[in-house]
Amino acid sequence: MSQIAIVTVSDRASRGEYEDLGGPAIESWLRKVVTSPCNFIRRIVPDGLESVRDVLIELCDKRGVDLILTTGGTGPSPRDLTPEAMQQVITKELPGFGELMRQASLRQVRTAILSRQTAGVRGRSLIINLPGKPASIDVCLNAVFPAVPYCLELIGTGPIVADPAMFE
Repeated sequence: MSQIAIVTVSDRASRGEYEDLGGPAIESWLRKVVTSPCNFIRRIVPDGLESVRDVLIELCDKRGVDLILTTGGTGPSPRDLTPEAMQQVITKELPGFGELMRQASLRQVRTAILSRQTAGVRGRSLIINLPGKPASIDVCLNAVFPAVPYCLELIGTGPIVADPAMFE
């Protein structure tokens, strides 16, 4: 059974001052699309380099998670350091994911150019950074998820099967 981790990166959500909307939006989307059995792991961490880096390392190296989807921390504000944390964790960057997510998002909102999403591989884990807004999450996942099962196969994880009808 595949393991999928969803990591919300937010100072306010980690302190309980703000309801996490991004994490539930990702899980809801995945439950509609993924047809193979999987186990979901959820985390909420504050913005910042160390907090994001440490949870990604734990999920990859200790938990052996196949796919990690982060939400939040990809903008230009001083505390948005998710891409920088990713750079410290991954062994291979997959810039096409970020390029495609920004391209798809720009069709919806002109400020998508400010987003710094990326993706990469650490060992046998694929990590994808998503934006924090639920509507943007759907747009980005619809754009890139068709490539996710094949990427997971290439890096040697357990298979994740997606309903092809969701991408027609």
